[in-house]
Amino acid sequence: MKGFSFTQFTEDDSKGPFEKLLDIFMELLAHTSGDADEAIDWLRELDKEYNLTDDFYTIDDFIEELKRKGFVSKDQDGQGMTITSKSEQVIRKRSLDQVFGKMKKSKSGGHKTNKLGRGDEVIPETRPFQFGDQTDRIALTESIRKAQINRGIEDFTLREEDLVIQETEHKSLTSTVLMIDLSHSMILYGEDRITPAKKVAMALAELITTRYPKDTLDIIAFGNDAWTVSIKDLPYLQVGPYHTNTVAGLELALDILKKKKNPNRQIFMITDGKPSCLKERDGSYYKNSFGLDPRIVNKTLNLAGAARKSKIPITTFMIARDPYLQEFVQQFTEANKGKAFYTSLKGLGDFVFEDYESNRRKNVR
Repeated sequence: MKGFSFTQFTEDDSKGPFEKLLDIFMELLAHTSGDADEAIDWLRELDKEYNLTDDFYTIDDFIEELKRKGFVSKDQDGQGMTITSKSEQVIRKRSLDQVFGKMKKSKSGGHKTNKLGRGDEVIPETRPFQFGDQTDRIALTESIRKAQINRGIEDFTLREEDLVIQETEHKSLTSTVLMIDLSHSMILYGEDRITPAKKVAMALAELITTRYPKDTLDIIAFGNDAWTVSIKDLPYLQVGPYHTNTVAGLELALDILKKKKNPNRQIFMITDGKPSCLKERDGSYYKNSFGLDPRIVNKTLNLAGAARKSKIPITTFMIARDPYLQEFVQQFTEANKGKAFYTSLKGLGDFVFEDYESNRRKNVR
């Protein structure tokens, strides 16, 4: 059974009562998978314990202000509340600030490489003009100076051999598929692993759509099966009574990336367990939760090798430290020539961000 643990609440005097409660409410929504009614119930419990409100501004006043400002609305049957797209966006933005730190929106949204070429960021280097170069990239001041050196000021003429081009830094596009494990183990043993995983997914989605808008991000949830998840649905993801069909997730991820035109493609996989499920041709499931089943493992490793042949690196973020699981991840990583991180929940966001930033500086060809 999933539970919550809370630490001492420290009040921020720079915020008004609505803003203070909104911060807590949004955090609770991340834990309740977007269930507004449950989040309000938890907020009332916290108010009883920590006296978050007073007689001048109550929880009921906060709820009315949530409605008035468009954060929540009545659900379909009119009996409860549901969050709006405005709340979904706030949750993603908060996740970005919490996980990756506050970042300014990029106007161009490209990925720098160490190669020079046609791009959209001007750099100091110049080179001689070549047929086919864009005229708006001609460095006029440098071209005139070169013409003066070649022919003097009195008989000034500007010729093709005088023209120099302002270099630009080539920027690559990156297509990423993020796989999130929704198997039952993500909430077992008294540890909530799915909420941090969702926060990382929301932060990565917000990072890419705001700072790197030319990149693509596809999100896959996998349990017994695998399916795509839209960015707006991320807050509502819930763990199910699932096994771990890593094969289905990888097959779907590879199908998505093979349709992308740019050469920079990658898979990020957040999981806490071993592959334990396969779907048979007749629609039934082959499951084995005990140890590493060779039939399931071999098919998983084969897909890791297929991704390597397609030049699609896989980075695995393993939020479990069992030695036999680490051994499997090592085999999987070797088959793909990718990377693996064995991380705690607290450090998960740092690892994902650093790896994404690292990968965007290079072209995978």
